[in-house]
Amino acid sequence: MLVTAIIVAIGAAGVVAAVLLALRPQPSGSLVETTNLTIATIDTSAAKPAPKPPVPRPPVREKPCWTTFGGRPTRDLSRPSVHLGLPGRSLWARGMRDLMEYPPTTCGGRIYVNLERGKTVALDAETGKVLWSRKASGLTASTPAIAGPRLIVSSHGGNVTALRRDDGRLLWELRTGVPVESSPVVVDGVVFFGASDGRLFALDVRTGRARWIYDLRGRISASPSVIGDRVCITTYSGAVACLRRRDGRLDWINYYKRDTFRYESFYASPSSDGKRIFTVARTGNIRTLDVSSGRELWASSTGALTYGTPSLADGRVFIADMAGDVAAFRAADGQRLWQTRVPGRILGPTLVVGDLVFFSTLDQETYGARVRDGKIVWRFRAGKYAPGIATEKRYYFSLNGLLVAFEGTRKTKR
Repeated sequence: MLVTAIIVAIGAAGVVAAVLLALRPQPSGSLVETTNLTIATIDTSAAKPAPKPPVPRPPVREKPCWTTFGGRPTRDLSRPSVHLGLPGRSLWARGMRDLMEYPPTTCGGRIYVNLERGKTVALDAETGKVLWSRKASGLTASTPAIAGPRLIVSSHGGNVTALRRDDGRLLWELRTGVPVESSPVVVDGVVFFGASDGRLFALDVRTGRARWIYDLRGRISASPSVIGDRVCITTYSGAVACLRRRDGRLDWINYYKRDTFRYESFYASPSSDGKRIFTVARTGNIRTLDVSSGRELWASSTGALTYGTPSLADGRVFIADMAGDVAAFRAADGQRLWQTRVPGRILGPTLVVGDLVFFSTLDQETYGARVRDGKIVWRFRAGKYAPGIATEKRYYFSLNGLLVAFEGTRKTKR
């Protein structure tokens, strides 16, 4: 009888706990004080120049610049108007002696990349030679953002730093006190990023001083997207939210549950075509929302664990998952247009360049598929996370620990 009573009591406690979880209130965010933040401006750790600096020459002015994770503040991860064709001859390759989880940025003839164990490196885009490198306060699983003469770097050590692009010298460093995995984005002189404690920051790019901070009360690993006068973000507490860019006032917020008792968790950043937001929870549930109102337009699912931010091009949404599937959905209504499976798991985002969509697997293979039907037309035996970026002249692929510049063939296989 005693054993039966104990079992009944445990069962009842489980039911009560489940009910409490189902009824728990959604986290309520708010603007918080911008004081009590430490900003350093004295450079105590100089950047390390390359052993033999290259001979000065006019930099290669490739366009378009790729200034932030996703290419633009909307994080669409695409250059549909750039038609390089299949990656062809390797122009140069640089072993970075560390993995690159997130892709680089480039502008003005230079490439900037963060290395996982905590270092930012600047390279010459024409030759791949290292121009300077600088250690960070912790792991740097993010993409550095280009903001005019400045480079903004976030780190798991809790610091967000502005470096001089020319030589890596420190301009300012904000200490948040918590890990920052979010890749920063800069628009109109303001730096936006999220922190692991749920705070979304807006900083003055010149000084590092906070203009506003909004606490969403849910871990932020995603990178905020700036869409018109809104900045939008996803969280591990199941939230998709947009705030007013100028003052941080909440515009709208939606919470999503994975089941009766648990909220969704979003690692993927929100990407946008200017009218709609597209994102995917780790469960694989895809959410598409109206930017202005937060109204859900359509929902779908990859059917597998999903971490990569969607890429957008020509009215299509491209999403890869940990089952090895890459799918294209119609942006207007979510209709699945095609689905392609490759061996291996895909953790990172997809990248669209012209009529090709690229992705890498954790089994260290990088693929190129046709946008129109998903047919695999290119494969390279390296890579692991995000495939890379592209300009009008070449691809720059961050293939795990190898940074490679490929010229394009300007022809795709039929």
